[in-house]
Amino acid sequence: MRPPLPSFLTSMVASIFAVSMLACGLTGCGSSSRETQNPTASCGSSSSVVTKTQNPPVSNYPGVSFGGKAMAGKQPLIGAAVQLYAAGTSGNGSSGTALLSTALATDSSGAFTVPAGYTCPSAASQLYVVARGGKPGTAATSANSAATLLTALGSCNQVVASSQFVVNEVTTVAAVYALSQFLSAGANLGASATNAVGLANAVATASALADIGAGSSPGRGFAANGTSPAPRIDSMANLLNACVASTANGNACTELFSATTPAGGTAPTNTLDAALNISRNPAANVASLYAASTGNSAFSPVLAAAPADWTLFVNYTGGGMASPSGLGIDGSGNVWVASYFNVASLFSPLGNPLLSQGITGFGLSASYGLAVDADGDAWIPNEPNPGFPGNSVSVFNSTGQSVAGSGGFTAGGLDYPIAVAIDTDASAWVVDYGNSHLTHLSSSGQALSGASGYTSPLLAFPVAAAIDQSHNVWVANQSGPTVTKVAPDGSPFTSYTCCDAPSSVAIDQLGNVWVGNYYGNSVSEISSTGVVLADGTFTSGGLDHPQGIAIDGACKVWIANYRSPSITELAGAGSASPGAALSPSGGLGADANLLEAYAIAVDASGNLWISNFGSNILTQFVGLASPVRTPLIGPPIAP
Repeated sequence: MRPPLPSFLTSMVASIFAVSMLACGLTGCGSSSRETQNPTASCGSSSSVVTKTQNPPVSNYPGVSFGGKAMAGKQPLIGAAVQLYAAGTSGNGSSGTALLSTALATDSSGAFTVPAGYTCPSAASQLYVVARGGKPGTAATSANSAATLLTALGSCNQVVASSQFVVNEVTTVAAVYALSQFLSAGANLGASATNAVGLANAVATASALADIGAGSSPGRGFAANGTSPAPRIDSMANLLNACVASTANGNACTELFSATTPAGGTAPTNTLDAALNISRNPAANVASLYAASTGNSAFSPVLAAAPADWTLFVNYTGGGMASPSGLGIDGSGNVWVASYFNVASLFSPLGNPLLSQGITGFGLSASYGLAVDADGDAWIPNEPNPGFPGNSVSVFNSTGQSVAGSGGFTAGGLDYPIAVAIDTDASAWVVDYGNSHLTHLSSSGQALSGASGYTSPLLAFPVAAAIDQSHNVWVANQSGPTVTKVAPDGSPFTSYTCCDAPSSVAIDQLGNVWVGNYYGNSVSEISSTGVVLADGTFTSGGLDHPQGIAIDGACKVWIANYRSPSITELAGAGSASPGAALSPSGGLGADANLLEAYAIAVDASGNLWISNFGSNILTQFVGLASPVRTPLIGPPIAP
C-alpha cells in the first residue's frame, strides 16, 4: 500500500485521477484448488542465472599460530577439547574440515595455542573454533560434556599470527545468530561454494556482534550508528552459562535442553545446538528461557524484562534516510535504501553508511520504490513533488554516481512512477501509479514500451510488480481486488480477482505469486497459471496492513506490517501447509519497534532488512531467513 502522502499530494492526485474498481469473471478467479507448479523446480534449488566469473581461491593456504581461551563465563574451561575447522563448501550446514589432527586440551586457565603448520583449503576459507567439554573452573570436580562453545574467526588469510581469541557464551550467541542459516547440529558450519560472499558477511556480522578478542558484546566492528544488541546477547549468554558452568550435566542443562526442543523435534544435547534452536524458534518458551537467564550474572548488561521473542536485531540510523521506503541488496551485500524525501542511501553489510549523507539530486523526488540490477546499480522511480519535476527513474552506482544523467531516465511516458522491477535481460519495468501504465526501459534507459508505456483498463492504480521466470510482469492494483499479469511484449493483460487493496507482490521458486493485501490484513496466493490458491485466506501470524513481502531461499514468505511493530512469517509453497503462520499471533520482532515498516528484503547471509518509513531507521533481523542470491532479479533462488 502506498503510505499516506503529504496533504498537498493527496489532494493533487485525487483531483487528477479517479479510482475504478474491477469486476471478476476472468479465467481462474475465485478458484481454491492447488496446482503443482514447475515440477523441476524446488525450494532452495539453484537456477540457471549466469553469474560473473570469480578468480579461483588460492588452495592449500598455510595457517599461522594463534592462541585463545575457552571460558565458562568468568571461569576457565579446563581440559576442554578445542578443534579448529574450515567451513564446508558443499551447502548450508555442510561439515567443516578439521584442521588439527588431534584436538587441543585447554590448561588450568582455559588457554590453548594452535600451532602453525595446519593447512586451510584456501586463503578465503572461513575458520571457526569449537571448544567441547571441560571443567568449569578450578573448583569443579568433573567435566561438563554438554558444554559446546564456538567462535567464528574469519578467513584463513585474515587470522594474524600470535593473535588471541576467546571462546565463550557471548561469542557463541553472536556466531549462532549470524551464522544460523549455515550451521547444523554437531557444530557443522558450511555454505555452498557459490555463496562465499554470504558466508563471509555472516562471519563479519558475528564479529560485529561480539568482540572475539575479549568475549564481550558488541564487537569492535559494530556500526556506530547501530543500537547495541549487548543486553539481548548477554541475557542469552547467561542462559547458556547456567548450563556450561554446571557440572555433570546438572538441572540447568536439562531445563535448557527441554525448553529448546523444537516442536516434534529432537532435544539438543549441548549448548551450541540449544542456542541454534533458540535462533530458529525465537518465539518458543520465551518466558521460561528468560527466567533461566536471570539466575546467572556472568555477563552484563542484560534485558530488564522478558523479551517479546528471542529474535536478534539491530536498528541503524544515518545515511541521509528521510522516510525510507524501497530497498534492495547488491551482490556484495550492501543495502540500498530509497527515501520519500529525495534521498538515496547505501549501507554496508554491517550497517555502516557508505555515503554519509546519502545522495540527493539527479532527479530524486518522492521515491517509494527501488530495485538493484546485476551491476549493483540502484534504480529508483521518482514521483513529482513541489519543486521537483519527478516522473523519472534515477540510477546510481555503488560510488554514488548517477548513471542516468543529471535528471534520471525520463523516457516512456513515466507518470507518478512508484515501483520498479529488474528482469533477467537487464531491462527495467516501471509501475506508473498516475496513469495506471507500465513503462519498460532498457538498461540504458531507452523506452521499450513506446512513448506512453503499456496500459489496459485492467490496471487500477498499480503500486508494485514482480517478474516471473517467463518474463511476465505481475502487477498489484491498489484500487482494485486484482493482480494483473502482463506478457513480456506488453500485449496480453490478464487480471485475477484475489485480493483486497494489494500492496505488494512476490514470486517464489515454484512460480507461485504471493500478494500482500493492505486493507484485508491478509496474504493471497496465485499459481503461475492463474489459479487463485488462496483468496486472502492467509490472515494469521500478526498480519496488520501488510506492506512489503519477500520470499527467502527456502520458499518461506516474510511480510513487513505497516501498522504494527512486527513482521510475519508464513510457510511457503514447498511446505505441507502453504500459508500457515510460522510467527505468533503478534508477529515477530516487536521489540525492534518497527514504525510503518515499508519494504523487506533477504540477503545472502540470511538477514532480513526492513525500512521504517515512520522513523528513519533501517532494521536488520540477524540470520532469521534462508539466504537468497542478491541482487534479486526475477524469482529468488538459493545462492
